[in-house]
Amino acid sequence: MISRKANVNLVACFTGYRSQKLPWGFNEKNERCLQMTKLLEKEIVNTIKEGYCHFISGMAIGFDMIAAEIVLKLKSKYNIILECAIACKNQEKKWSLQLQTRYQNILKQADIIWCGKDYYVDGCMLERNYYMVNQSSKIIALFDGKSGGTKKTLEYAKQQRLQITILKP
Repeated sequence: MISRKANVNLVACFTGYRSQKLPWGFNEKNERCLQMTKLLEKEIVNTIKEGYCHFISGMAIGFDMIAAEIVLKLKSKYNIILECAIACKNQEKKWSLQLQTRYQNILKQADIIWCGKDYYVDGCMLERNYYMVNQSSKIIALFDGKSGGTKKTLEYAKQQRLQITILKP
């Protein structure tokens, strides 16, 4: 599903690794994760100061959910919007109960929810990523060069001439 572009001058999206690919795995209390989270929050605040007020998270476990939670935290201080772009309905059904609860709590607080497919099909995650890029003029990524969905999304974002900010895991 390809949709019309939003006001791309004010929209930023996130792309990055799932917890399984991160050096700290699922341990978000790890010092490296805490440092990355601080750096990400600083980058989001700088992005807001640049005039961005709409943020899109792909809601995957790991970087996407951390980014969404930071945006939600900053909503108390800034007039910003969180959009959750989910690849398919029930994408969280195979996750742990703790992660499912966290995911649902974020969705409950989101301003906009976009859903690509009614069920999982090959390519739906990449389709979701392309949707986010097509709505945005900036992308904030957690990336260290590994192949996969994040790399493909950044290549597409470059083709679409988005402003790209890369944080290292």
